[in-house]
Amino acid sequence: MSAIFFLMGKSASGKDGLGRMLLDDRSLDLRPVILYTTRPMREGEVNGREYYFVTPLELEELRGKGRIIEERVYHTVQGDWYYFTCADDEMIRSLNDHHKYLAIGTIEAYLAYKKYFGEEKVIPLYIDVRDDLRLMRAIERESRQQTPDYKEICRRFLADEEDFSEENLKKAGIKKAYRNDGNIRDCYEELKSSMISFGNVNR
Repeated sequence: MSAIFFLMGKSASGKDGLGRMLLDDRSLDLRPVILYTTRPMREGEVNGREYYFVTPLELEELRGKGRIIEERVYHTVQGDWYYFTCADDEMIRSLNDHHKYLAIGTIEAYLAYKKYFGEEKVIPLYIDVRDDLRLMRAIERESRQQTPDYKEICRRFLADEEDFSEENLKKAGIKKAYRNDGNIRDCYEELKSSMISFGNVNR
């Protein structure tokens, strides 16, 4: 059965690292969901690797075809830059052929995926970490930046507490949390086991 496994969690929960580990596991045979953007391509980027780079006109055409799953806009000094998820021809064909995808995003994006594809096709994988440990990880990670922004760490921490509140998780129908308080490999193995079980049950 085709499926989109949707990985989500608060900042510094380890979801990006877990996502890379899952995508690298050939036994899972996952395809990544790659976002689209209208911002200019930066040096060193490759179209179709970091993002699919499109023009505002192409975005409008995709909207007209009803292919936009979710989108957001950032107002920059260079103009409005859109980032969005698109159900393009390749993705639709792959899902029809029973392939599986891995997406990483927010609760809002997860709800948009469920609305677009149907609840049975989108499987939530919520990563949770103790608050004190998550904050320490975020501070340690930020300290390695050339110009650390600890105010932003605090802002994101508080925003995540609201976004991933028990009430919002319940509304989204997310009942299970995968703990990543210790060795990331343990969390990865639990995620992998759940994904394999889903495939066995729904073939």
